[in-house]
Amino acid sequence: MEATAFLTRLKQAFTGETTAEPLPEVDEKLALGTLMVRVALSDKVYHLTEISEIDHLLGQFYGLKPVEAAKMRATCEKLEKQAPDSDEFAHMIRETVSEDTRISALEAMWKVALADGKRTPEEVEVMEHARVDLGLTAEQCNAARITAEGH
Repeated sequence: MEATAFLTRLKQAFTGETTAEPLPEVDEKLALGTLMVRVALSDKVYHLTEISEIDHLLGQFYGLKPVEAAKMRATCEKLEKQAPDSDEFAHMIRETVSEDTRISALEAMWKVALADGKRTPEEVEVMEHARVDLGLTAEQCNAARITAEGH
């Protein structure tokens, strides 16, 4: 290893700094993952149960193995930090997938919101914004929540 590269890696190890890798172009899969991360973070506590649920759902939806799902979630976490709001992600999903798929996306977000056993006002607010942005009705949102609670 070149001395400069070694010193850079050593500095990063001690300072926690990392060289920012460019993030991938957002598609509807990453958009959904990012919305799930946003729901999990909305109450300012990111529980292991929520992380596990996101990994499980990404694996289930997209046929990913556990490590692949965890890597996708990690990418979604980075996207969430850089994204100003959920509107563009929900809009991307609304414009590219069917209504049934959007309902499934809302169910997935409810599963994440409920994974820690609590339903906070912040999570409910994020879910309401997501519902509107996804172009779904309050009745569809309520049905998605009930389905998520029964999983």
